[in-house]
Amino acid sequence: MSATSPLAQLDDARLDDAYVPAPGTCDEMRAGDGALRPHWQYLIDTLRQLGRGGIETRWREAHRLIRDNGVTYNLHGDPRGMSRPWELDPLPLLLRGEEWAQLERGLIQRAELLNAVLLDLYGPRTLITQGLLPPELVDGYTGYLIPCHGITVAGDRPLVFYGADLTRDADGHWHVIGDRTQTPSGAGYALENRVVLSRVMPSLFRDSHVHRLAGFFRGLRRAMNRLSPGDAPQARVALMTPGPANAAYFEHAYLANYLGYTLVQGADLSVRDGALWLRTLGRLERIDAVLRRVDDCFCDPLELREDSMLGVPGMVQAVRAGNVTVANALGSGVLEHPGLMAFLPELCRQLLGEDLLLPHLRTWWCGRQEDREHVLANLETLVIKPAGGRAGDGPGTRVLFGRNLDASARARLVAQIRAEPHRFVAQEEVKPSTAPVYMDGRIEPRPFVLRSFSVAEEDGYAVMPGGLSRVALSTDTPMVSSQLGGLGKDTWVLATEPEREETLLGLHETQSPAVVRESDVSSRVADNLFWIGRYAERAEGLVRLLRVTAINLTARSSFAAEDEGIGCLSTLLEALNEQCQGNVPLPTGAEPAALAAPTPELLSLITDLERVGALPQTLQALGLAAWSVRERLSSDTWRVINDIERHLRRLTGQPPRALNAALDVLDPLVTSLVAFSALTQENMTHNEGWHFLEAGRRLERGVNLATLLRSTLVAVIPAAEESLVVEAVLGVTDSLITYRRRYQTGTRIGALLDLVVQDEANPRALAYQILRLSQLVDDMPRDPMGPTRTAAQRGMLRLLTELRLAGLDHLAQPDADGLRRSALSQFLTDQETGMAAVSDALTAQYFRHEEHPHHMIEHRLSGRRR
Repeated sequence: MSATSPLAQLDDARLDDAYVPAPGTCDEMRAGDGALRPHWQYLIDTLRQLGRGGIETRWREAHRLIRDNGVTYNLHGDPRGMSRPWELDPLPLLLRGEEWAQLERGLIQRAELLNAVLLDLYGPRTLITQGLLPPELVDGYTGYLIPCHGITVAGDRPLVFYGADLTRDADGHWHVIGDRTQTPSGAGYALENRVVLSRVMPSLFRDSHVHRLAGFFRGLRRAMNRLSPGDAPQARVALMTPGPANAAYFEHAYLANYLGYTLVQGADLSVRDGALWLRTLGRLERIDAVLRRVDDCFCDPLELREDSMLGVPGMVQAVRAGNVTVANALGSGVLEHPGLMAFLPELCRQLLGEDLLLPHLRTWWCGRQEDREHVLANLETLVIKPAGGRAGDGPGTRVLFGRNLDASARARLVAQIRAEPHRFVAQEEVKPSTAPVYMDGRIEPRPFVLRSFSVAEEDGYAVMPGGLSRVALSTDTPMVSSQLGGLGKDTWVLATEPEREETLLGLHETQSPAVVRESDVSSRVADNLFWIGRYAERAEGLVRLLRVTAINLTARSSFAAEDEGIGCLSTLLEALNEQCQGNVPLPTGAEPAALAAPTPELLSLITDLERVGALPQTLQALGLAAWSVRERLSSDTWRVINDIERHLRRLTGQPPRALNAALDVLDPLVTSLVAFSALTQENMTHNEGWHFLEAGRRLERGVNLATLLRSTLVAVIPAAEESLVVEAVLGVTDSLITYRRRYQTGTRIGALLDLVVQDEANPRALAYQILRLSQLVDDMPRDPMGPTRTAAQRGMLRLLTELRLAGLDHLAQPDADGLRRSALSQFLTDQETGMAAVSDALTAQYFRHEEHPHHMIEHRLSGRRR
């Protein structure tokens, strides 16, 4: 969906009057004679009844749900980066149940065939010895992983999860245009599409009798448990992702949450004693099975691609030893060789004793002489797919359309084919069938491809009823791909009678549910949660200080005397400079000339994304850390993260030019930051991960508070200015109301220190942060063979003792020269230094393992900045 609603000009009377499919193509909604296909009639009638207003409302709701749920798909080069929202067409693709049953049989047969081929290629290789497959086709393909040959696969199901890209020919017959056996993506997006459309059009969804998807995902979970080498009900399964930079990272996190799996990256795992382990906080936890979203060649830098930073050294050996199951099996990428299609019909007859039910595009592998001569003679009508390149780099350079080649390019391609024929495959060019989409205020036909999904069951394969449809934005596009843009589309398989509502838990569970411990927190996850707490608190403290400073600056014109308030403003600017770690060269000093024009610097601090230590960089760091562990955050929490990102875009996209305009953004931003803190406090289970998030928050608030007090209260200024400073500090710490109720004798330094330093009941006081942090550190996992107190515990005990023993009257007393409060400065500096040491101790203890169990090494993080 585009930013401007495509329904803005929708004609209420006849939504489909202007819908004219292109000649020579099959269309899903209209038959060849232009008549509306019967199974589309109810949908079109419903849309007409809704009218423009009703459809517009539902379109906005779908857009909001996608935005609030943080559904993203990252296109390379898109300026929105990891925040690019998933584009969903509000009109579903409809398929008759009878037609789907026939298609389903063909997909099951194809999955069984490919599974049998995979078993043979990494086993006896009889297909090659009997001449059914040329050895050059397999051994010359970089997707064939020789180290994986001979590995026994649990249940003889190396192909656990299979995807097939489908489209129709001009006669309406389905064809496979691509097999996805490596890491088929899209099932999570298909599920999210279903969630959104069933929410915005519940009556239409219910009355259309759409087949449900939950049963398919139950089958996937059963398959992973069944194939695990350990006790199936207690099997620990991890979903392995390349990380947040991957285009489909949302789907990885979404499926991990939905299936109840631990989302891991290669760095979270380790192979010890021939088994795969998850590096958790101070211990290792056994992993029984891995549902991978990392290409197989990247999974083990020891035996596969040596330059991989995504895998786990030794994973192939762990699989070879039978101690872990990986789905799909390592080496399954060989089935994506485009030339294999040319041999599948004969292989199906030999392996299954059947003719291939579901045809695919006509394919010619140039390694066979007759195929090569046909390709060279008909180059202008074919699509050329290089089948070489390094494993993991894709099929080669790029897909070439013969009709688009000039004479020079054609000659080069012919020479390359003749020199290395086994590296090239040709297929007939097919014009994808079309489906209706909302486009520019009208329903229009657009090319689409349907990706179906199948999962290995105990007695065969089960097919997801529907799948992920992808629609091109242009009518003349030769390819349909998510990476080329376009829209996602929900696919509805229509049943003849109402479908029973299902969930992933199932309705007929007869066994008592197995008790499986909640997913443990890896060192990487704990690290990110810790810094989420720090960045969130850092941003909130900075926003509060910026607000108070901006308000003081805009209020200067109301002072009776020209110099009145300059001391307070100078002190606040110095506090900002300290808060931003010395990276904000704001004008400070007592002279009016030095404070003549601080507004541009303040605005820069609020809006400049390139400025180190400024608010936008802190908010951006918060978003990146949250994105890295999004599977740990609830939907409500993620909506608040999205709100914070919208405020960031508002500040940096069209930066406000006046402080009053900036305050209009800072006010709702601080509300969102407080909401984030509240949701993580109330909605997150208080497990190990939460402990680190909360510890990060308390540590950052304590450091910020000590820095604020040191930069505002150490220097002695005139009493009138000091009262303004005290009130400003109370405003920043959100303690002004309590102060006024408790102390009714004006603003005094001693009273302020009592409230925001030693009051253990004030959640904004330094004592509260130290006390809570001490409790959190005590509750963190520890090595039972280690010392009685960890370095972090000893540091917290020292900080808490010093704080409780501090004499406030002594701290508030100026030096003999009346210029500074040296005792206060030393106390606050000691507290800052002590908290930085605690941060380093936590980092060294929890956030990175050494090669030996139960030992940690120092992490790169220390002090305030990551």
